[in-house]
Amino acid sequence: MTATIPNLPSLYDPFSTEAKWQKFWEDNQVYKADPNQGGEPYCIVIPPPNVTGSLHMGHAFESALIDTLVRYHRMQGRNTLWLPGTDHASIAVHSMLEKQLKKEGKTRYELGREKFLERAWQWKAESEGTILNQLRRLGVSVDWSRERFTLDEGLSKAVVEAFTRLYEEGLIYRGEYLVNWCPASQSAVSDVEVENQEVNGNLWHFRYPLTDGSGFVEVATTRPETMLGDTAVAVNPNDDRYKHLIGKTLTLPILQREIPIIGDEFVDPTFGTGCVKVTPAHDPNDFDMGKRHNLPLINIMNKDGTLNANAGEFQGQDRFVARKNVVSRLEADGFLVKIEDYKHTVPYSDRGKVPIEPLLSTQWFVKIRPLADNTLEFLDQQTSPEFVPQRWTKVYRDWLVKLKDWCISRQLWWGHQIPAWYAISETGGQITDNTPFVVAKSEAEAWDKAKSQFGENVKLEQDPDVLDTWFSSGLWPFSTLGWPEQTQDLATYYPTTTLVTGFDIIFFWVARMTMMAGHFTQQMPFQTVYIHGLVLDEKGQKMSKTKGNGIDPLLLIDKYGTDALRYTLIREVAGAGQDIRLEYDRKKDESASVEASRNFANKLWNAARFVMMNLDGQTPQQLGNPVATELSDRWIISRYHQVVKQTSNYIDNYGLGEAAKGLYEFIWGDFCDQYIELVKSRLQADADPISRRVAQQTLGYILEGILKLLHPLMPHITEEIWQTLTQQPADSPQTLPLQIYPKVDANLIDPALEEQFELLIATIRTIRNLRAEADIKPGVKVTANLQTESEKEREILTAGQSYIKDLAKVETLTITDKEKSQTVAAKKKPQRGLKIIGLTLVAIVFGRLGLAAGNAIDDIPIVGTFFELVGFGYTAWFVSQNLLTAQARVRLWGRFFPQRELEQPQEPENAIAGVIGTIQVLIPLSGVVDIEVVRAKLEKSLSKAEAEVQSLSTRLNNPSFVDRARPDVVQGAREALAEAQKQAEILRVRLKALP
Repeated sequence: MTATIPNLPSLYDPFSTEAKWQKFWEDNQVYKADPNQGGEPYCIVIPPPNVTGSLHMGHAFESALIDTLVRYHRMQGRNTLWLPGTDHASIAVHSMLEKQLKKEGKTRYELGREKFLERAWQWKAESEGTILNQLRRLGVSVDWSRERFTLDEGLSKAVVEAFTRLYEEGLIYRGEYLVNWCPASQSAVSDVEVENQEVNGNLWHFRYPLTDGSGFVEVATTRPETMLGDTAVAVNPNDDRYKHLIGKTLTLPILQREIPIIGDEFVDPTFGTGCVKVTPAHDPNDFDMGKRHNLPLINIMNKDGTLNANAGEFQGQDRFVARKNVVSRLEADGFLVKIEDYKHTVPYSDRGKVPIEPLLSTQWFVKIRPLADNTLEFLDQQTSPEFVPQRWTKVYRDWLVKLKDWCISRQLWWGHQIPAWYAISETGGQITDNTPFVVAKSEAEAWDKAKSQFGENVKLEQDPDVLDTWFSSGLWPFSTLGWPEQTQDLATYYPTTTLVTGFDIIFFWVARMTMMAGHFTQQMPFQTVYIHGLVLDEKGQKMSKTKGNGIDPLLLIDKYGTDALRYTLIREVAGAGQDIRLEYDRKKDESASVEASRNFANKLWNAARFVMMNLDGQTPQQLGNPVATELSDRWIISRYHQVVKQTSNYIDNYGLGEAAKGLYEFIWGDFCDQYIELVKSRLQADADPISRRVAQQTLGYILEGILKLLHPLMPHITEEIWQTLTQQPADSPQTLPLQIYPKVDANLIDPALEEQFELLIATIRTIRNLRAEADIKPGVKVTANLQTESEKEREILTAGQSYIKDLAKVETLTITDKEKSQTVAAKKKPQRGLKIIGLTLVAIVFGRLGLAAGNAIDDIPIVGTFFELVGFGYTAWFVSQNLLTAQARVRLWGRFFPQRELEQPQEPENAIAGVIGTIQVLIPLSGVVDIEVVRAKLEKSLSKAEAEVQSLSTRLNNPSFVDRARPDVVQGAREALAEAQKQAEILRVRLKALP
């Protein structure tokens, strides 16, 4: 029984289609992983987006890359898990909530910790819902049943386990250390929370007198107030100007403290005066020097940014007020040498938006060296993990080598509260730097430990600080799979296969994951780290909130569809790890590149409609695989398997952009523009039934293969077409994401055939271009002469001449030897003269022979009269057969002077010509177009283009316009000029090509 002919709507609607399949995939748990399924595991954990708002274009790019990999490997038959989740983003959420409270005239302390956290959880629920819905809009093939959050019960248990283990192993300690301090929020901040800003400041030069009265040294600083905490002045030990002073002492101005002059190779002799003031408690480099030289650490600053008692007369002053007052005092005392304007970089707190203050503070730290050294062993001995691109390996390694102890405590409330309880009964009911504490996995365990140490009357208070967000994120690859429990998920999917992330968090996240995993699981958490680039705006600039040049991915999805955006982002990748530039018109909120991808989707849709309308209601499975005999069938099947091989190789090696481009060229060019056009005549009802059947089989076979190849990049449209093509039952359909990815059949790849067919396609394309240039109407068939010296090329063209005639609309096709044709053309006029002279001589000779014979025979009675009659008759016959027509004269000439060149057709004098490699294409125009009309049309267009070039050039050569107009207007004019110049050049070439 013949199946009902499947039907696709005439127009593709991405919005209803995408929503339908996103719901279907999730409702049917298509992507639910099963550790009991067997098969080689493939696992990716999502880089968890922060619950701070909505996704940006970087998230869309990263999700598209990951989903392509995951869908590809799932179709390869691997046991695949993409695990989703979000990060609590303690700093960002905390900052946002404090801003809300400030608008209400409140502080978090007035609200209280419990109420503050209620607000935070409420925000998380709202924001996370927005983010997860956006991920769904992107069509990500994640296992939603395994969704995690860094503050959920399971991950919180993992955090406590990791902290207590590290503490018990002596790898976590509480101590005084120099941290990035934000006076505005009064919290330590990590390096990632610091934003360096270039500012116009000053460089102050001061004299510090030698204690023995023999002179002074001059120092320069950008932070004069910190001199109150100086404990030394350093010079380079190789600096001839000062090395004799090493070991002497100076008297610190204002405070009159005696401080040493030390030699340290860290000092740059070329900076400033070559003498550096050393303030170990307020500068990270000075802190390191202080440790090397056993210098005292004098903290002059309170946590709110005011100066403390160590600052003497400046106590209580804000740091910036104190700066002015210290400079005034030094000037008054005669120690100020000069003040220079100085542009330099100042670190700002991303949260408090004020300059950070390096500050000695009692915090919790991870002793990083043992963890980093263990991770370096994995890298150096096992090349684990492997970075793509490989160049990032060195960056990662250098960071591991240079790592210092990691400050993991934050003076915030939103996050994992540090599992340490202080025995405040031992220090007057307050938590001080010296209050004893216990570390425990729970409050009950803490009480048990504390009572055994401090007695039954002990009073406990948990550390109010929370852990750095990166601490919990560092456990993400294995905590999300159930660690510290030995779950089946952990046994099956860990270590994960690939991490896809940006280069900007290699240190902050990647290195911390590898260190934590190496320590707790004795394995690297992933086999490969694929580092992608950034999505740049239309001007090639990094998108940022500060610049306001971000592009909302949902805006483009609403306009063009998810598949179009996903495909664009991947196709733009020129190589692994490269940044991509997204075309975007901000005035219209349009993107030409995403629109092109939508057009690609429409092209595929229309091709699929055509194919299905010509399969007589049969599925590819019912038709069966083709056994190709015709040239075009063998060619498209060979090209298909070549593309299967190429695409798999690209994706296996993270060449996702190259894979996308290759599929585009094959689907749009080879399949839609070439093969479908080639087989149209074979699909007619009156066509040869065997040929028609093979054409149908080939169309169905290639189309289904295309849908599978393209599915990882454009999942929605491929699912929709595949469901219709394969006529899946509505009640229990199979689904394309779970089908097997196409396999290469090397026996069906014929490179020689593909090369030959490329020549045919190039020839067809050239004829079409020549038709367009000559303005030949589409319905008019032409005569074409193909000339080439290569016998092989002539054979190829001859074998494919039916394709050339069909697709290029050629009625008469001649394929000739180019060299001989040129010889004929060169000898055309001289040979014509030779023909006339030669034929005249023949006529004279025959005439003389006739006269001589006649004179001799005339002397014989009766016979003479007979031969006169015969001679007259023969002469009449000879002239009629050999001299009256051009063809007869050529034939007669050839009997005496055989020349093969005369058999070659002559090159038309009124023709348009084109070249493909060594093939020349000639199309006679006489009787086909009015050349003068075409010439006039082209000349009119050229005049218009040249006028545009002149007008734009005049504007751009006008300094007033260039200097006063908006930059985007000037850039627009430059682009318009380049386009007009290009158009004018094309028109000149077309005019020149006319005969």
